[in-house]
Amino acid sequence: MTLSKTADLNCLFEPRAVAVIGASGAPGKTGHTILKNIIDGGFPGAVYPVNPRGGEILGRPVVTSVSELPGPGEVDLAVVVIPAAAVPGALFELAERGVKAAIIISGGFREAGNDALEVELNTAIAKTGLRVIGPNCQGVVATGARLCASWPLTTRKGPIAVISQSGTVAAAVAGWAEGEGFGVSGVVSLGNRADLDEADLIAHFSRDPGTAAVALYVEGLADGRRFMAAARALRQSGKALFVLRPGRTARGIEAAQSHTKSMAGSYQVFVGVARQVGAVSVPDLDTLFDTAKTWSYLRGPSRPGLAVVTSSGGSAILAADTAEEAGYPLADLASATAASLKAALPPHCVIGNPLDLTGDADAPRFETAARLLLGTREVGVVLAIFGDPIPGAAETMTRLRGEAEAAGKQIACCYVGGGETEKSEVGLMWAQGLLVFPTPERAARALALARQLGRRQLPARKGDRR
Repeated sequence: MTLSKTADLNCLFEPRAVAVIGASGAPGKTGHTILKNIIDGGFPGAVYPVNPRGGEILGRPVVTSVSELPGPGEVDLAVVVIPAAAVPGALFELAERGVKAAIIISGGFREAGNDALEVELNTAIAKTGLRVIGPNCQGVVATGARLCASWPLTTRKGPIAVISQSGTVAAAVAGWAEGEGFGVSGVVSLGNRADLDEADLIAHFSRDPGTAAVALYVEGLADGRRFMAAARALRQSGKALFVLRPGRTARGIEAAQSHTKSMAGSYQVFVGVARQVGAVSVPDLDTLFDTAKTWSYLRGPSRPGLAVVTSSGGSAILAADTAEEAGYPLADLASATAASLKAALPPHCVIGNPLDLTGDADAPRFETAARLLLGTREVGVVLAIFGDPIPGAAETMTRLRGEAEAAGKQIACCYVGGGETEKSEVGLMWAQGLLVFPTPERAARALALARQLGRRQLPARKGDRR
């Protein structure tokens, strides 16, 4: 089965030059924001603002019409921010100048009840052969090409690709990744999916060496068979697919259908489809980000044998409950391990799993306990939960990460209830690229789902050789 009409989407993700149709000199307008982010993001190619008023915007000379753009072979991509009625005609003009792809930010098509205009747009796409994202979308980010044809400004390169029908959802996940210093490989706001859809983008990122995990928000599939084929190919390439699909309730389905006119269908059927192709459905936006981040950081699934080390007994209970409920039980510590911990730690520590270092624990005590656990056969992952102000946590976690990697083990942490010390230490952890979560539940759930995805084997299909 063909996954996309054109396998190579370099015109979209690695353009040589970009034109902004509807560029504006007025701050606050979308045509200004898009142009500014392309420039401020460091895009190395030529950038052509297009506006009939001419002049100069942000230091760039303005082209007054599409017909004045350089000839074929010069401009690969156009970002279209003009009234909806003018968009189909603009596509024909762009095709005449040799432009190969367009990101249509403009809304006012079928999502606004203007079905006839979307039919006209579809006809223009078919006749011109342009590859199109949108309409009614928030744009595209390709950090490898230093292209931010979207908002807010996103520049940090990382291993997560974000594909979303909602521009706000895409911006949220990308913003969290940017803020934590983790970064993204790409962000695509699909909008109405008049041309390129989730299957095309999944297929693209399955071939992208800079992508380890795809975070997908989709309200309804454009083509179920193509989605399944693309998702299978992604998983077979060793990459992860985590999917947030809203519409679990009657009101949610109604809202999804009115948002981008998606046919939401049955939530349970979708969950079953995701399972068939080796993907994991997640319940909320936080988990979508957390799981993609966790898989990318761990370079694959969580290992068997979870141990929780904490200075907060309550946080440990929350982590244990969440992990167990998600099918990732805590490891049973061997008697020799328990004896080693008892000998190395103060007598008031509660030996077990979770391992409660109690409220007077400091960073060195965490390091002693985690190092012992990483050296055991039964523990594959250590989750350290720093409760209350604990200075030196980031330095300790950095050393423990090196020891975990050397031992073929994994380590993550949660920092909660630490006030200003927490803010400082978490900032240092982000700077060191450590895997850190704001709550014990989010940490345990992400580790559990990363483990679940790693254990999920793609079922054999007719004709497959195993």
